[in-house]
Amino acid sequence: MRATFIRLLLLLAVLIQLPASALESGAVVSARAIVTMVSAQDAARAGDTVDLALHLRLAEGWHIYWMNPGDAGQPPRIELYAPAGSSVSDLRWPAPKRHVDGPVTTFIHEGDVLLPFSVTLPAGLDGPQTLTAKAGWLVCKDICIPEEGVFRLTLPAGVATRSAEAPLFDAALDAVPVKADWQAAVSADAVLTLSGPGADAIVEADLLPADWGQVEHGAAQTLTVADGRAALALQPGAAFDPTRALSGVLHVRDRDGITRALWVATPGAATQRAPVVLLAGGDAPLPAPAGLAPAAAPVADGFGFAWAVLFALAGGLLLNLMPCVFPVLAIKALSFARLGGHAQRTVRAQSLAYCAGVVTTFLLLAGVLLALRSAGLQAGWGFQFQSPVFVTAMAALLFVIGLNLSGVFGFGSGFASAGGALASRPGLSGSFFTGALAVVVATPCTAPFMGGALAFALAAPAAQTVAVFVAMGVGLALPYALLAFVPGLARRMPRPGPWMDRMKQALAFPMYAAAAWLVWVLSQQSGADGVLMALVVLLLLALAAWLLGVAQGGASNAGTWRTGALLVALIAAVGIARAPEPAGTGPSAGIAAAGSEPYAPARLSELRAAGRPVFVNMTAAWCVTCLMNEKVALSTTGVQQAFATRGITYMKGDWTRSDPLITDFLRQHGRDGVPLYVYFPPAGASPAVLPQILTEQIVLDRIGS
Repeated sequence: MRATFIRLLLLLAVLIQLPASALESGAVVSARAIVTMVSAQDAARAGDTVDLALHLRLAEGWHIYWMNPGDAGQPPRIELYAPAGSSVSDLRWPAPKRHVDGPVTTFIHEGDVLLPFSVTLPAGLDGPQTLTAKAGWLVCKDICIPEEGVFRLTLPAGVATRSAEAPLFDAALDAVPVKADWQAAVSADAVLTLSGPGADAIVEADLLPADWGQVEHGAAQTLTVADGRAALALQPGAAFDPTRALSGVLHVRDRDGITRALWVATPGAATQRAPVVLLAGGDAPLPAPAGLAPAAAPVADGFGFAWAVLFALAGGLLLNLMPCVFPVLAIKALSFARLGGHAQRTVRAQSLAYCAGVVTTFLLLAGVLLALRSAGLQAGWGFQFQSPVFVTAMAALLFVIGLNLSGVFGFGSGFASAGGALASRPGLSGSFFTGALAVVVATPCTAPFMGGALAFALAAPAAQTVAVFVAMGVGLALPYALLAFVPGLARRMPRPGPWMDRMKQALAFPMYAAAAWLVWVLSQQSGADGVLMALVVLLLLALAAWLLGVAQGGASNAGTWRTGALLVALIAAVGIARAPEPAGTGPSAGIAAAGSEPYAPARLSELRAAGRPVFVNMTAAWCVTCLMNEKVALSTTGVQQAFATRGITYMKGDWTRSDPLITDFLRQHGRDGVPLYVYFPPAGASPAVLPQILTEQIVLDRIGS
């Protein structure tokens, strides 16, 4: 029984480190979206066609863009890596929704979005097939934030049947616009004519064109029905050509009140398509992108909020097998066994007191993290991994955790003996403080799970952070509660032994893997210099850990060894603080546009005091929306001439790397991310904040040109 119990717990520990099942990849998670790749089949053979999809579960109020985003935006993009000789289809898009924000009209998807496509595998394949995709998407609400992720699915070899995710594909098929039966034609003056049975029953129609620029996206569309035909008068766009085929999604309502989304196309137009799925021959592995961590990374939540809570619960449960926690649990369990069945009410009351102590202490830990975040880590959440200092510090933290688990040094042994004394105290107060102490002595042992919780807490909303910590506390308290309500379990508990230390040491390797991944992330930000600095920091920390371990091992001059460990650790901390800036970024990166000058608060105050107009652009190199706005609006000849004519000073702030001056400016205007565009009119008039998605006309209208 004991051996079986241990094997089950070890299996659970392994599963916690694994990505999601083969039919749904690990997720990339932010406060805005949970994104995975799913399969409609549970297996595949050579020559099979596999239905895959990018599954985006968007938070309320956030949206992504259709294949034609409209006046602004960017559609999702997918690069698929599959066995050489595979072929891939285009995305099968659901019908989009028209979104109007002032003069800007875009075509969007909200809520739960599935973007399906098919992959046909080549003949001659053997064994399981791994498919890897790198995807990027722009998610918008009040601001637009680019996100990306790497997703992997492994399909077992065999006859394919419907997977558990197949119903998602059924629903997605229903959302794809049906090809209209009508004949479509477009005139030289951009009138779309539909003829055929039922065309004269249309009472409302709205065309969302598939190609950008053929039709003015925000212009009114006038419907006329006569002679068995429907004619929709459109306003030609900049790229309109009557000899070119026109296609798109037509939202219609008929006389019976039935609304439908139909795909209409004039002769020669392609069916619904979007060349955003690219096939790369061969099984090319993709590294995890910097900025958002995939689920397989041991340092970040990758399974969504529900999975984070579940694994926090399992992590808390496993803490009971750690050498520093087990004695506290064992002593109290034996005291329960001695009480016997006649004292069950007392036992249960003490159990609840213990659980309250555990959960309360975890709540205090969550509060500390939230306080630290509100003190300086909240602005720009979601971009912590863009900071080389943050990445280096996280790599160092996880590396030190691994060294502790490997036994290079230890801490907290004194608390274990104190725990034995407190656990022996009678009464509810003794049980409560025993629970609190169990959390304290568990601190060095929570590393394999607390590391992920810490990373999650730095990015998740406060309520989710608290929920994860409560779940971990419930997991830690759960065996104690079971022992109280089922006293016979106490006699079946595995005894402490060498297996506990081996388990602890094995859990060090996910920490080392996480540190290695973060060093790779640093290489993408700071190049070879960043990697060298990180490796030196890790070397110094290893030396400090060894010196501390020697002191703890009973060295005659232990104080000297401890002092040496402290000095080396301080030098390593200085190295973390001096992490190199991202390659190609810095005070002057990304701000060399003609006619612009770097943002500086003093300079802005000087210009405003002089009554001169100023246009401030807060941007970043990793912000796709920012770069798009600069290209289509701010860098155009018309806007640049208007700036020069009206004497407007154009200032740009580069937030590629966190800058407290820019962060303060963002907060002053109620924002926690870029882009941000603020126009300060002349003569001290109140500043005006522009939309996050710009057009040339929006800028010209706002500055009064």
